[in-house]
Amino acid sequence: MAPMGSNSNQAEINEKIEAYIIELGLPFEEVQDGLWLIHDEIDYIDNIVVYHTPPVLTFRVKLVEVPDGETRPELYKRLLQLNATSMVAGAFGLEDEAVVIVESLQSESLSQGEFQAAIDSIALAVREHYHDLRSIIRGDDDEEQEPVEATDQV
Repeated sequence: MAPMGSNSNQAEINEKIEAYIIELGLPFEEVQDGLWLIHDEIDYIDNIVVYHTPPVLTFRVKLVEVPDGETRPELYKRLLQLNATSMVAGAFGLEDEAVVIVESLQSESLSQGEFQAAIDSIALAVREHYHDLRSIIRGDDDEEQEPVEATDQV
């Protein structure tokens, strides 16, 4: 049984999260209570999913589809290397045959600075590693610098 007042506390935290998104000037849509989709067009990253499941606030973006075939072991090795060297609080992972970046924060004591840092961390990881991961998947050097457009399905 949930403690008394937990629903109102969750609603207050959800309002605070939405206020942070608005204050940061990020285009977004509220998909449902406690679930937002941020369209960070400045960093060419689309569809950062933010969802609140007390006591955790999770940020998630789908980066690329995982291919069948010979490049999987190299891709998995690279993701493990990136988790050890590149991601401070978040992680690269696999979800439904896709590479995702996930970051989680405690929602009870969340500050706007922490919220902004999580968005920035994801944006930085996409900017720094998207082309590298795409080149592994394609099996080439990915000389062309195409725009970064991470996609996601809620």
